[in-house]
Amino acid sequence: MEPLSALKDRKKSPTQITRSAKIFKTIIKAIQDKKGENIVSLDLRKLHEASADFFVICEANNTTQLKAIADNIDFEVKSQCDELPYKSEGKTASQWLLIDYINVVVHVMHPESRTFYKLEEMWSDADIKNHDL
Repeated sequence: MEPLSALKDRKKSPTQITRSAKIFKTIIKAIQDKKGENIVSLDLRKLHEASADFFVICEANNTTQLKAIADNIDFEVKSQCDELPYKSEGKTASQWLLIDYINVVVHVMHPESRTFYKLEEMWSDADIKNHDL
């Protein structure tokens, strides 16, 4: 087994980057289709301690919308990219849903949870891009 320090030295293949880019774009569109608000992406590729290349963070005004956004992300990524999430968390509590596609991790949050956890501040070294319509 190779040491963790070797992971940062690995080169990504163009296929990986293209696949991640397609998943990323599909996620953004799926959120916009369900009227997610305050959509931002954090580019974590330059941060060695990051567990993913991108975080996508958005807000939902209520539990129904939160679940609709998460379900639409799952559906669109599966149908457009033929990918299933590696892991999903938070569907029972419905305050903060996390959908992990390995290189892209999606956080769908209630505004109160987003304000409390302040992910953008926690990862303030990342490049932030707004994706609102």
